[in-house]
Amino acid sequence: MKFTRFTQGSTVYSGVLTENTIQEIKGDIFGEWEYTGNIFSLADVTLLSPLQPNQIIGIGANYVSKREDLPAELPEIPVFFFKPTSSVIGPEEEIVIPTGIEQVKFESELAIVIGKEAKNVPESEVLDYVFGYTIGNDVTAPQFFHQDGHWTIGKSFDTFTPLGPVIETELDPFAVKVEAKLNSVEKQNSATELMIIPIRRMLSYLTKVMTLKPGDVILTGSPVGAEFVGAGEIIECEIKEIGTLRNSFVLAKEHAKS
Repeated sequence: MKFTRFTQGSTVYSGVLTENTIQEIKGDIFGEWEYTGNIFSLADVTLLSPLQPNQIIGIGANYVSKREDLPAELPEIPVFFFKPTSSVIGPEEEIVIPTGIEQVKFESELAIVIGKEAKNVPESEVLDYVFGYTIGNDVTAPQFFHQDGHWTIGKSFDTFTPLGPVIETELDPFAVKVEAKLNSVEKQNSATELMIIPIRRMLSYLTKVMTLKPGDVILTGSPVGAEFVGAGEIIECEIKEIGTLRNSFVLAKEHAKS
């Protein structure tokens, strides 16, 4: 199923997308919910981020360019970081380049949505705690990275975490490709088998550090090919089984004028 959030007029709705129609639902997508009977045309609504995350956790430098480059031994402590929920936007919204710089990096990623509270879960069981998958763009301004290696500021600006367009619950995360096109030119296209820290390993590791809860979003890393972009450019992050997450870039002063 493809879960989404959307607006028509000033009202925010939740629903299930089927081809070009959305059936409205009410309730908790992680618990009990039901159809309301209302049906919307996809052409008549504005899609939002498919959820308002509980928290967002990313992993750094998690792809190689080819299988032969995968390390024989995995890092003992993977590089994880948090992104604020205030950085989330949805499809077609503008990514705002912060004042003082002219470029940021896009990073197309498979994003995992947790559906059940998870603590100390073994790798063999951890996918049972996953609700579904969406696409994330881990927008980054490395110019704001701290000289001691802290990434928080450079990952945290408003609009720096586009998510969408839907949460797909029927997906094999090991059989998809993470893609990105900048101004219609392909920049990223990698299978998830090229992850250094595999999905089961990263989720299980996180549950041994912290309790993951419904609505947590885990960004699983970005393939080789991410690059700097500037105002006026358009990024399309795609996982064909989920859809396309499309956003444009603007400078902060342009955004303020609009």
